[in-house]
Amino acid sequence: MKVKAIMTVTAMTIAIFLFACSSGPRQTAVEVSCAEFTNQKNVTKQVEVGAGDTLTVTLCSNPSTGFGWPESAQISDQAIVQQTDHKYVAPEAGNGVTPVTGAPGQEVWTFEALKKGTSTIYVEYSRLWEGGEKGEWTFRLTVVVK
Repeated sequence: MKVKAIMTVTAMTIAIFLFACSSGPRQTAVEVSCAEFTNQKNVTKQVEVGAGDTLTVTLCSNPSTGFGWPESAQISDQAIVQQTDHKYVAPEAGNGVTPVTGAPGQEVWTFEALKKGTSTIYVEYSRLWEGGEKGEWTFRLTVVVK
């Protein structure tokens, strides 16, 4: 009887350990600053994520210039990667100081990796009105889902 109890406790301990060590969905972040875009107008990156993982892309943005990123990213294969959110984050005030008018903020897109494969996410920073400059900055991210 003691042996059976010890084996049960050992099995439960191993199961708890394996569950605690198993990795669930992860969050991966890719960020491009204004300085990076100033140095290189067309930024290309690659990232590897697991199926079920969340990917956040954060890009410099300053709507006060008339330029903006699109609400929805162009995704080459939406069966592999799907956009789930997009928002503009205004510059933060610090130490009781309000942000400087015209200071850049960030555009943040959230994506979910749905299944194994490769897909490309693409956005252009443009003046969105008709006849406005197109593709002042571009961002292309190759997403490899493992």
